[in-house]
Amino acid sequence: MRITVNDEPRDVTGDTLSVVLDELGYGAARVATALDGLFVPVSRRATASVTDGARLEILAPMQGG
Repeated sequence: MRITVNDEPRDVTGDTLSVVLDELGYGAARVATALDGLFVPVSRRATASVTDGARLEILAPMQGG
């Protein structure tokens, strides 16, 4: 299916957020996620459904000051 990840179109086969993150190479990475504009905590990624046309934002923490 086709989804948008950080404003880039991507083809994925997973149907849950945790599977899609693994597929995109973010498996064990500490990232924040939003699916269709709604924050998805780590505890809900395994049950968060990803559907065709979904918009996924993945944000990694930054260090500095």
